[in-house]
Amino acid sequence: MVGNVLAAVVALIHVYIAVLEMFLWTRPQGRKAFNLTPEFAAQTRVLGLNQGLYNGFLAAGLFWGLLGGGFGPLVFFLVCVAVAGVVGALTASRRIIYIQTVPAVLALIPVLLAH
Repeated sequence: MVGNVLAAVVALIHVYIAVLEMFLWTRPQGRKAFNLTPEFAAQTRVLGLNQGLYNGFLAAGLFWGLLGGGFGPLVFFLVCVAVAGVVGALTASRRIIYIQTVPAVLALIPVLLAH
């Protein structure tokens, strides 16, 4: 139960990230979240859309695991989120590890222990 609740939180975080990247990239909220200048945001809008799509897929996979896919898909997508957070922390911003990896690992532990 705890693992599922935490996995749902991770999924909702990724829905929020997807919305920021896909729809708010050039708006003040998106620029502030990713520390972008208006010019850079305009130039990279398509990249934000692409990143957002991937984050949306992570959220969809987590919801699938929670709503019927079961243990395997849930673990797979939590691990994907954790790895994506590590890569993001190494390549973009260290804070990504706290936004993606830490919540995913915190959800993964009780999911694995309950199985």
